[in-house]
Amino acid sequence: MKFWIGLFSIILISQNLNAQELNARVQVLTPNIQATNKQIYETMETSIREFLNNRKWTDENYALEERIECQFVITIDSRSNNTYSGNLQVFYSRPIYNSDYASPILVHRDNDLTFDYLEFDRLDFAPNTFISNLTSVLAFYSYIIIGLDHDSYSPMSGTDYYNQAQSIVGNAQTSNYGGWDSFGGSNKNRYWLVDNLISPAFNNYRTCLYTYHRQGLDLMHKSAQIRTAKMNIKEALKSLKKVNDQRRNSFLLQLWFDAKQAEIVKVFSDGEQIPTGDLKEVLLELDPNNATEYQKIR
Repeated sequence: MKFWIGLFSIILISQNLNAQELNARVQVLTPNIQATNKQIYETMETSIREFLNNRKWTDENYALEERIECQFVITIDSRSNNTYSGNLQVFYSRPIYNSDYASPILVHRDNDLTFDYLEFDRLDFAPNTFISNLTSVLAFYSYIIIGLDHDSYSPMSGTDYYNQAQSIVGNAQTSNYGGWDSFGGSNKNRYWLVDNLISPAFNNYRTCLYTYHRQGLDLMHKSAQIRTAKMNIKEALKSLKKVNDQRRNSFLLQLWFDAKQAEIVKVFSDGEQIPTGDLKEVLLELDPNNATEYQKIR
């Protein structure tokens, strides 16, 4: 009897040690909607949080402490019966080894969000078919985040997850919802985000993710490695020029600098100094909107 109790306890413990991939914080905001019943938005927020965090997105086993921290903020601007419109802000930051710092990788606002929702209805998603625009959008960004996370730890290892996101795009194109097509006047939607990530023209972006974080920031906890880490980060950033030479003003590079500009300036302005003249030249070319900030690099 004791044997079976012990075995059952081990099974329970082992199950608790494995977790889903995401630890997403979720907010549903309604600043422009006058409604006496706010309960539906609280229910929606809970449903989205459970959908993101309770679903198994990959075949991998994650420990609780390995879950990917991210944030989804939905702002609803209008409602017509059961149809809601607004925007989605997605944030993902990667923890840096042996520190309490998390490095921002994805800071993005998706302005093309419309979906149908019935309170207390289950949020369903199927990889090979379009069921709901809300769950398709949430699943799309979940796979993008997982792919970016993988690329930052191992070179080019996020491909399978970008392919999943691309499959979602293909399925959603059969719907009448925006944000999924290559046309429509915008090159900054979901279609172009995953198109950039899987295109060979952006391989240097993906290897930059690895070098910048794994061979750069992750080494900076040791004083003897700070110079090496900064040199690796510098070379990773300079490699992005090849991306820009092939795809000028690409969506993906804009997202990169939206997330990284302040961090880059801090890395090369604080502590041990390395030659940065050639780096500043590249940064000014790739991200001219932040030229004043890059001039602060010493």
